[in-house]
Amino acid sequence: MKTIDLNCDMGESYGAWKMGADAGVMPYITSANIACGFHAGDPATIRNTVRLAVDHGVAVGAHPSLPDLMGFGRRAMRISPQDMYDLVIYQAGAVEAFARAAGAKLHHVKCHGALYNMAAVDEGLSEAMVRAVRDLGPGVVLYVLSRSKNHEIAKKSGIPVAAEVFADRGYSDDGMFALCD
Repeated sequence: MKTIDLNCDMGESYGAWKMGADAGVMPYITSANIACGFHAGDPATIRNTVRLAVDHGVAVGAHPSLPDLMGFGRRAMRISPQDMYDLVIYQAGAVEAFARAAGAKLHHVKCHGALYNMAAVDEGLSEAMVRAVRDLGPGVVLYVLSRSKNHEIAKKSGIPVAAEVFADRGYSDDGMFALCD
């Protein structure tokens, strides 16, 4: 049976800077991608957003990014596959620890911005991302762009994978959309 997961990026405030309406949106979604501190978020925001998700029965996901607070994780950087692995493990590990402390578990990983887009087209980065999610433990789902290189590699690997589409974007005939900067 096919299902639709209403997924939303959350926890993007940090310090005195507030972004989004997480508490208002949370009752209407089924899974939350929680910023891990590299493009947005901080430890208190991660903890509070995880708690909010748990209280609403929303699946807790990590939203790792390139280390780019100033560019909100949207600027591409040259990274190696090992860098990709380390970025995903490090950041998802933080969200996983807060989830465990709240009596929940890490449900998924969905990379953010440029990191997500880079893996959509790069085989080495895709393989590293898949390996990181596998190493986070059985059952952790990798959210990827439908019909991307990342989707192809994740499916072949045998890890749980969810193929995403975005309601607010236009798609070409091959199922891809224009990657953001």
